[in-house]
Amino acid sequence: MVADAKRTFKRKAVAFTGPSDSGKTTLIVKIAALIADVSGGAAKVAIVKNDPKDKGRFDQEGKDSDRFYKTGAEVAVVSPTRTTIFKRRSSDIDDLIAIFADFDYLFVEGLKHLPLPRIAVFRNAIDEDYYAYAQALAIDDSVDRAKYKIPKTLDILDLNDPRAALAWIEKRAKEV
Repeated sequence: MVADAKRTFKRKAVAFTGPSDSGKTTLIVKIAALIADVSGGAAKVAIVKNDPKDKGRFDQEGKDSDRFYKTGAEVAVVSPTRTTIFKRRSSDIDDLIAIFADFDYLFVEGLKHLPLPRIAVFRNAIDEDYYAYAQALAIDDSVDRAKYKIPKTLDILDLNDPRAALAWIEKRAKEV
């Protein structure tokens, strides 16, 4: 890829879902690192993580950004290496796409009701309730597939093979 002002971005989006500690974050990190490696760092990846229980803490009590946020303002903290945005309302996928703007891959962890192609990630056991939201399952050898009636419409990926997951993403991701 050539980095210039006229560069076009792929803008492919895919979501990952599954129970806590299933390996979603690890898989996303491996895929993002693989993309950086194969593109020589030219491909841009954006990642959105859902925090359904509102447990994420991005600053500490008493720090400037915490004090600013407590005023009721929407706050952006800009540093040489990152920007963190604190908003008073939730963002939908279109808002997030607009915020990130230039990306080749958008990975969403969670938010299973978004209309994106989705990889459900499992270790040890599969929760069949996720079948309705997924187009692929990423599992490892800890899952005994014989115990489950996996729909033939779901692709099966090796959880420990980010190359296979990336190949699936290249074919199935939604252009946004």
